[in-house]
Amino acid sequence: MDTHGEKTGIFAKKGLWIGIGAGIFILIAFILPTPQSLMEIMEKYGYVDKMIEWEIAHTVKEASDKTMIVLGIVPMAIVFFAVEALPIGVTGILMPLMAYFFGLLPFNMIGKTFAGDAPMFMLGVFALGATVVEVGLHKRLAVWLLGWTKGFWVPVIVLCISMSIVGSFMSAPAMCAFMVPVMMAVYYGAVKANSPEGEVVHDPTLAKYLLFSLCFALNMGGPGTPSAGGRNVIMMGFFTEYGIPITYADWMKYGWPLVPLGSIILLLYMAIFFSKKVKTRDLTPGLEYIKEETRSMGKMDYAQYVTAGSLFLIVALWIFGGEATGLGGPALLALVVPVLFKTVKFESILERISFNAWFMYCGALTLGALLKESGGALWLATTFLGWLSQVGMDQGLGLWIGMSAFSGL
Repeated sequence: MDTHGEKTGIFAKKGLWIGIGAGIFILIAFILPTPQSLMEIMEKYGYVDKMIEWEIAHTVKEASDKTMIVLGIVPMAIVFFAVEALPIGVTGILMPLMAYFFGLLPFNMIGKTFAGDAPMFMLGVFALGATVVEVGLHKRLAVWLLGWTKGFWVPVIVLCISMSIVGSFMSAPAMCAFMVPVMMAVYYGAVKANSPEGEVVHDPTLAKYLLFSLCFALNMGGPGTPSAGGRNVIMMGFFTEYGIPITYADWMKYGWPLVPLGSIILLLYMAIFFSKKVKTRDLTPGLEYIKEETRSMGKMDYAQYVTAGSLFLIVALWIFGGEATGLGGPALLALVVPVLFKTVKFESILERISFNAWFMYCGALTLGALLKESGGALWLATTFLGWLSQVGMDQGLGLWIGMSAFSGL
C-alpha cells in the first residue's frame, strides 16, 4: 500500500497522540500544584491585577489557575503540531476555542488575537501566490530569472541568489509550490539530453541538488521581510502586542542584509559538500525546455499584466505605506483585485489558499497572546534563565546557545 506523504509506525497512531497531548494538558492545568515562583511573578508584575480588572479572575489563586491552563496548552499544542494528531489548522483553532471556554482572556480580545492585522496579511500573501500560479506568471518568472543562463554553475548561482531575494518578498511555501515543477522540468530536460537516444538515465543527485538549493535559498530569504513567512508575521504580531509596532520597511533594515549574505553562504555550502556527486553538469537543455514551454504560451496576456501590476503595488504599499496602511490592508488587495479586473475567479483563489496553514498561524498568535497576557511567557523565560545560570550559561556565548536551543524547541 502506498503510504507516500503519510506518517507510519507510532506516529500514525493519531488517537494515541491526541490522548498524550490531552493527558499532558490535564496534568499541568489541573493536577500539578501551582509553582510559588509563578504566583510571585504574577503578583509582582501586575498580571493578577489585570485579570481581576478584566473580570476573568477574582483572586491570586484563580489568576494563577488560569495561567496554569495556558501553560498546559503549550505542550499539548506542540505534540499536536509535531505529529499532526489533528490537522494543523484544527490545532490552531483550538487555541481561541480553549481561550473562550476557559475564560483565559476577555472575549473581545480573543477575536483580535486570532484575526488581527498579521493574519489578514498572511491570508493576502497566500492569495497572491495563488493568483500568480493561476495565471501562469510563475513560469515567466522562472524564465526571466534563469532563462538567460547556461552550463551548470551559472544557473545554480542565479538560482540561489534570485530565489533568496524573491523568497524574501513572497511566502516560501507558495514559491516552492510553483517553482518545484519548473526545477523538475529543468532536471528532466538536462538528464534526457545527457542520456542515450530513446531512454532517460536519471541522476537523483542532481534532482536533490536542485530541489535542496531551491528550498534552502527560499529559507535564506526568510529574514528579509515580514512577507517571507508566517514566523515573521507572528513575530510582528508579538511586537505589536508588546507596544513596539514595526513597519515593513523597518523590518527590512534589520533583516534584508542577511539575504544576499545567506545566499552566498548557501552557494558555497552546496558547492563544497554536494556538487561533486552530480553527474549531469549541463543544465542548458533543461533551461531551453522551459523557455520553449513559455514561448508556446505566447506573449504576456491581460491577466498576467494585472497580476504583475498588483504584485508590485502590494509590495510597494507594504514598504512605503508604513503604519498608515498596515500590512493586512494592502495584502487583502490580492483577494479583491483579481475579482474586480476579472482575471481569476474568487473560487479558484480560495481553492489554492492553504487555510490549514493559515489557521495554524492564527492559532499561534492567539497562543502567544495567552502566554504574554497571563504571565506565562515571563515565568517560562525567568525559569529557563535560572536553569542556564545554574550551569554557567547566563551570559555571552552560553546564553546565546541556550536561547537558540530553547527557541528551536
